[in-house]
Amino acid sequence: MKVYTGKEIRNVGVVGHGNSGKTTLVAGILYTAGVTTRLTRVDEGNTITDFDEEEVNRKITISTGVAFVEWNKHKINLLDTPGFNMFINDTKASLVAADSALVVVDGVAGVEVQTEKVWAFAEDFRLPRLLVVNKMERERADFERAVESIREAFGRQVVPVQLPLGSEQSFRGVIDLITMKAFTYERDGKGTGQETEIPAEALEAAQTAHEQLVEMVAEGKDELMEEFFDKGTLPEERIVEGLREALKERRLYPVLCASALHNIGADRILDFLVDACPAPVERPVLKGRSGDEELERPIADDQPQSIFVFKTMADPFAGRVSYFKVCSGVIKNDAALVNARTRNTERLAHIGCIRGKELVPVTELHAGDIGGVAKLKDTLTGDTLYEKGAEIVYPPVQLPEPSIAFAVTAASRSDEDKMGQAIQKILEEDPSLRFYRDPQTKEFLLAGSGQQQVEVVVSKLNKRYNVKVELRAPKIPYRETIRGTADVHGRHKKQTGGHGQFGDCKIRVSPLPRGEKFEFVNNIFGGAIPKQFIPAVEKGILEAAEQGYLAGYPVVDFKVELYDGQYHEVDSNELSFKLAGRKAFRLAMEQAKPALLEPIMKVEIQAPVEFAGDIMGDLNSRRGRIAGTDIKGNKQIIRAFVPMAEMLTYQNDLTSITQGRASFSMEFDHYDFVPQHIAEKIIAQAKAAREGVEEEED
Repeated sequence: MKVYTGKEIRNVGVVGHGNSGKTTLVAGILYTAGVTTRLTRVDEGNTITDFDEEEVNRKITISTGVAFVEWNKHKINLLDTPGFNMFINDTKASLVAADSALVVVDGVAGVEVQTEKVWAFAEDFRLPRLLVVNKMERERADFERAVESIREAFGRQVVPVQLPLGSEQSFRGVIDLITMKAFTYERDGKGTGQETEIPAEALEAAQTAHEQLVEMVAEGKDELMEEFFDKGTLPEERIVEGLREALKERRLYPVLCASALHNIGADRILDFLVDACPAPVERPVLKGRSGDEELERPIADDQPQSIFVFKTMADPFAGRVSYFKVCSGVIKNDAALVNARTRNTERLAHIGCIRGKELVPVTELHAGDIGGVAKLKDTLTGDTLYEKGAEIVYPPVQLPEPSIAFAVTAASRSDEDKMGQAIQKILEEDPSLRFYRDPQTKEFLLAGSGQQQVEVVVSKLNKRYNVKVELRAPKIPYRETIRGTADVHGRHKKQTGGHGQFGDCKIRVSPLPRGEKFEFVNNIFGGAIPKQFIPAVEKGILEAAEQGYLAGYPVVDFKVELYDGQYHEVDSNELSFKLAGRKAFRLAMEQAKPALLEPIMKVEIQAPVEFAGDIMGDLNSRRGRIAGTDIKGNKQIIRAFVPMAEMLTYQNDLTSITQGRASFSMEFDHYDFVPQHIAEKIIAQAKAAREGVEEEED
């Protein structure tokens, strides 16, 4: 295939709310550009960008798919991103490779919650944005209403550059407000419009919209404004030129319309991407670091070679496939680049352009292009690779921490042997996941943005790596503590033939402030206990505290003062004093008003304002404490502190309360006392579990 320079490349992130039709639109664009020989469908499971088995089965985009098309002597790299909340982090991670964002909006629903979220991602990366009002063929689709919802969400800079020709079932084409021509299409056709004159019944509305477009384009530029005042309008080439500059500077957000289902408008979208969207070489210089030094590097062929890996695919047959953007220089086959994280040299053999799961071989990729390469040894998502002697490190995308965790257990011993390695391969694909072992409960936990994301991992483990695992809610890592003080005497004495065992200690126990864990004070005077045995007393206390007193959970936030004791010249040893310390601790817990602690999570919820009352009522029912609220646009932000035990099913419940229009994040904040009636139940359950284990052992 032809090698394209930076000026001839467009990198476009296709973003929007789930089910707005992004993947279907990309499929229509690929068909129109001649990549596919027929129009592929999401419901048929044969689209190029949704090729993973989980995506085919679930009929949703789970992970960003990349596909390039060639159009009007340009190369367009399309990044088809997820739109559902569970997988939205992958969208943010992938947009770092884009130079503009194509925001797809449902013509019936208008702007939805994830539309606003991906818009914010694009704002974070300072991406120019254009919008497509899709599904114009559907009943109740309304272009004007959709544009109004876009303006309400994103401001008056939103300006239509097209109008629909017909509506709902009679939608048959678009009116181009720049050329003032109409384009009609055959349903399910090649996606290439037939140019015609604007029908008489639509002419007045088109002229009004054309005038508004010209005014908006002229508004941001003095010379265009003068020309507009002088002539009353602008010629077509000046509109295109002004629109391109306004889009690049993020002063205007053009709106187009389409029916992805019937492939109406695909060619006009392709033309607009080529004519109006910026090339990567026109974007601002990239910022990175070399050691402590901040660096800037233009996206240009004459700069040293550097690439940024924005995505990793773990193929069980082809191995690891790294998707990268060429940040500077020209990358050729067999290029040797240094990984900034590992300091190892990687050889890029057989680079290619990405088209779904296929890598189309090329000899070189120029600055600004997107490519892929298989079987890099140590390179992961977020890594920078640079030319030796020209170090630069680009900042990785910061993703939020997972909001929910599930306990994972292997179904069999053979699955257990393979589970860790298989999960690590999936984690290479999705940096938003976490896999770790809880030091207290000893469970393996898999954490993600929501239950569906974790379930997808389980399904991949089974189908891709033949590893069967079971999911369940994690054990709550309760703690125990004390509310009062105690002064106790612990003695261990055992007499056998020969040497016996003797250890004797007196301790005072008192509570510490929350989070202080443990403090041991040695106040032994006069050699009541020899120095070499004092650490054994502390060790015995800590071991007993780890096993708990009320329900088997570790005891925390207490202070122990060792102030007296006795020893025997022959029978005393470390073990005796350790056992004495354990006995003293158990006696102290009886007197020191033991209590249960539970983890409290800091929760932040974003939802449309109309759901705020229901959400706060639900949080109160979960023993939550509202910490504050803010309003941002039409969104209510609610912050609260809620016990972890009450948050295990929150993802599904929040979806139900808000019809899927809210999102939340949570992180551990602190421990607090469990209410007495709940603590009694937890203690009773722990006692029953212990008795059950003892019966099994008998």
